[in-house]
Amino acid sequence: MAKRKSVITKDQLIEMFGNMPRGPGWDTSKQMLWGYFFTGRSKEKLQKAAALLEQQGYRVVDIYLSDKDDPKGRDLWWLHVEKVEIHSPDTLDQRNRQLYRFADEQGLDSYDGMDVGPAPVKRE
Repeated sequence: MAKRKSVITKDQLIEMFGNMPRGPGWDTSKQMLWGYFFTGRSKEKLQKAAALLEQQGYRVVDIYLSDKDDPKGRDLWWLHVEKVEIHSPDTLDQRNRQLYRFADEQGLDSYDGMDVGPAPVKRE
C-alpha cells in the first residue's frame, strides 16, 4: 500500500486556482501542461507504472533518482509524467484521486502531486 505523505485537498486546489491568475497570467480555462509526480523505492515499479500511464495518454518526462542527504540512506526514485489538459478544481481533484488510487494499485510509495505550466505552442 502506498504511503501518503499528505493528500491534496479540494480546498487547496480551489486556493491554487484562485492564485493562478494573479501569477503569470495563465488562462486556466484553456489547455495547460500538467505534470504529475510519483515516488517509489523500486525503479522497476515506476517503469511499469510509466508504461501504464503512457497507455492512458500521459507523456513520460523522466524517472530519476532523488538526491540523498545521507549517502547510506535508501534510494528514492521519482517518476514525472505530463499531459496537456484543461482542469478546474473539481476535475483536478478527480484526477488526483485517480492518481492516488493508481499509486496504491501499482505498489508505489506515493503520488506526490502535480505542477502546471503553459501548454506547448503548436506549430503549423
